[in-house]
Amino acid sequence: MGSYYYLASQLPYLIYGQTPPMSSAAFRDLARPLLGESDAALLDLVDFDPQPRKDREDGHSYADNAPASGSEFIDRWREWERSLRLNLARHRAIKSKREGAAPVEPPVFPADAAAAAVKAVVATESALEAEQLLDKARWSAIEVLQGNDYFDRNTIFAYLLKLILLERKASFKTEEGFAEYKSLYASILEDVEEGVLPVGEPK
Repeated sequence: MGSYYYLASQLPYLIYGQTPPMSSAAFRDLARPLLGESDAALLDLVDFDPQPRKDREDGHSYADNAPASGSEFIDRWREWERSLRLNLARHRAIKSKREGAAPVEPPVFPADAAAAAVKAVVATESALEAEQLLDKARWSAIEVLQGNDYFDRNTIFAYLLKLILLERKASFKTEEGFAEYKSLYASILEDVEEGVLPVGEPK
């Protein structure tokens, strides 16, 4: 655990919107030799996608949570991001009034911040503002899920997730954000229409 304390104490403090002090790839390379073997392997599971594509190809989908990772932080992050994306898809389906495209119902938990973020997003006409609202909500969720022990593995995983978010923001362009914003809905709605996701009952 001494190496965890050393690594966490040496990391530059991250602020939302800043230029990332290093790439997420560089951080993985830096952290991996300082972590225990099992925790080092978990670095590869830290991602924005709540369910990696390889798992969905094996029959999993946003209809269910991803398999347990071995990290409570990673699992809770995936649950939160899954809730966010399902709330987005549900509001998009309602707004577009597409027949037979009722998305999977978002989970009851964690619904508070994710659902609130989506309500703010659907109220704006700006794709850029929508992306900023989503990323600010994500940043806040990461900090809450990290907890108060600043020298354990959750701090390392949360730091990596924040770097990924900052990288995404640094390379963000309005046109690209609009395309990504639309594809986030489309990918889930297409799965519904193709029968990959079971259709939930609208509330």
